[in-house]
Amino acid sequence: MIPSGNSRRGNTLAFGSFGIKAMETVWITSRQIEAARVALTRHLGRESKVWIRIFPDKPITKKSPGTRMGKGKGNPEYWVAVVKAGRVMFETEGVKLADAKEAFRLTGDKLPCLSKFIVRNDYSENKD
Repeated sequence: MIPSGNSRRGNTLAFGSFGIKAMETVWITSRQIEAARVALTRHLGRESKVWIRIFPDKPITKKSPGTRMGKGKGNPEYWVAVVKAGRVMFETEGVKLADAKEAFRLTGDKLPCLSKFIVRNDYSENKD
């Protein structure tokens, strides 16, 4: 069951100057998180710091199709992170605004939900 409502925690930037926020509630698998991380780090390079703010801690179980009813629950097939609308999923620091915007556009393409690029309120391009 996917919960409804907006995220009450983790909805602001905590570590970096740029981030990507979920705009809808969804389950994100560990493979999707890894694909997004790879896309983000490949575009940003080694000079940036990246934080992953979601963790797949919910096991999704499945029984084989030919199995009869009963005999307990199936084995865990994969793991998901339950992400509510408004949750910050990834953050980064140490890159320019244009590079971060493009990197998070590529990252958003790997995720199964609508997402939004966000910038810290006190960010200024001159500090870099």
